[in-house]
Amino acid sequence: MRKDRIHLFDTTLRDGQQTPGIDFSVEDKIAIAAMLDEFGLDYVEGGYPGANPTDTAFFAKKRTGRAKFVAFGMTKRAGVSASNDPGLAALLDSKSDAVCLVAKSWDYHVRVALGCSNEENLESIAESVKAVVASGRESMVDCEHFFDGYKANPAYALACAKTAFAAGARWVVLCDTNGGTQPSEIRDIVSAVIAAGVPGENLGIHAHNDTGQAVANSLAAVEAGVRQIQGTLNGIGERCGNANLVTLIPTLALKEAYSRRFEIGIDTEKLAGLTKLAHTFDELLNRSPEQQAPYVGASAFATKAGIHASALLKDPRTYEHVTPESVGNLRKVMVSDQGGKANFINALKLRGISVAKDDPKLDRLIQIVKEREATGYAYEGADASFALLAHRTLGTVPDFFHVESFRVMVERRYDANGQLKTVSEAVVRVIVDGETMMSVAEGHGPVNALDLALRKDLGKYQGEIADLELADYKVRILNGGTGAITRVLIESTDASGARWWTVGVSDNIIDASFQALMDSIVYKLLKNRGEAGRVAAE
Repeated sequence: MRKDRIHLFDTTLRDGQQTPGIDFSVEDKIAIAAMLDEFGLDYVEGGYPGANPTDTAFFAKKRTGRAKFVAFGMTKRAGVSASNDPGLAALLDSKSDAVCLVAKSWDYHVRVALGCSNEENLESIAESVKAVVASGRESMVDCEHFFDGYKANPAYALACAKTAFAAGARWVVLCDTNGGTQPSEIRDIVSAVIAAGVPGENLGIHAHNDTGQAVANSLAAVEAGVRQIQGTLNGIGERCGNANLVTLIPTLALKEAYSRRFEIGIDTEKLAGLTKLAHTFDELLNRSPEQQAPYVGASAFATKAGIHASALLKDPRTYEHVTPESVGNLRKVMVSDQGGKANFINALKLRGISVAKDDPKLDRLIQIVKEREATGYAYEGADASFALLAHRTLGTVPDFFHVESFRVMVERRYDANGQLKTVSEAVVRVIVDGETMMSVAEGHGPVNALDLALRKDLGKYQGEIADLELADYKVRILNGGTGAITRVLIESTDASGARWWTVGVSDNIIDASFQALMDSIVYKLLKNRGEAGRVAAE
């Protein structure tokens, strides 16, 4: 059976840049374009040359090898010829393989936003597409607000799509710009466009996630006949984001409903790098990966209930819709006070620790976990702390260093300029190989000061923790009042890209933070020696 080709179009560097808080530099764009190209995307849309200095500089040279490098911009203005339109000229001057023109396809927007007639807008679409084709580039048109425009005036929305196709556009992309269209509507309207004369093999879908259905809408469009999908890495984008390619790609590749009928340009080997791609991108954005992200999240193949873990041990297919290895993720059995022996045995096995079901040390470990979780610990979200507890209970952990004492001071005072400021200082006394060292550090708050002081001088181990970074710090108050029990979760990472989570609990937030910090450093030292187990460091 011949499979239809689905073309994957990435707009992370253009539409994804509309995400609040995200602003790519030229260097960021070069790095991300290389990642997307290497992974196997068909199209990489780089931005809007001429609109800002960053995008203009980015398009000074071609940035992809395999993928088609796409410049984005508007159709020519009404009343100006294609050859005299400065925006179109910037697109044609860019070092791109293809040009994606955005065109109004809702008559309401033509009247209000462009201030021209419907016929003038159609002429702008046709002449702009012809100019791109004449330059030797592949032309595509993003029909902005297409679905809302179709519902308001189907004849005019169809006229925009048909005009683009007739002028030579390789792709006519139907955009759900406001993100409110439902899958059934997508399916019906795409079918109408195909019936009107624009072939599905020339149609694309650009879905936004304002109702949480961007992926579903993209798949509905594929079912109806489109053969190009536009989206972004990890679903970033304006407002609620765009269709998430990290979810769409494995669905198309691994789910029989699609894989038996369609093929994409990403093979099995590349697909196994999906989790790394998603996490590397989050790292570049300086944010933590979403734990419950489909396919690539840390919890995507995690189970907590004892009965589920028992079934997983017998056959992973009982609670997994695909194998975690297929997308480069890991199977994870979480330990908690709800877990039975099967959870613990499997969790320990994944960390390279073999223990018999009747071993009294296993019963002791389970007892400790349940007792600690009753006081506020949460090992299901702190795999590294669990790994250390397991090693200490079932075996040994090297005594790398010993913290003899620490002191943290917070002073609120006026400086020499009369400005009120708060200064945090920490003093830590550490013993390494019998030698006592005292470190002092100031920080942005008491926890930061303690972290800096603790890691300032660990003697012969100092070089080993140089690449250790704290990626996230979370505090949860477990009961009310000023004397409340506090739980601290710390996420750490290092140069290898691995991430791990540690926990501390105390009625003192500084002490809870210190416990989690200590576990993070000790885990890092164990990890460097290959003794920490794979699962905790993802």
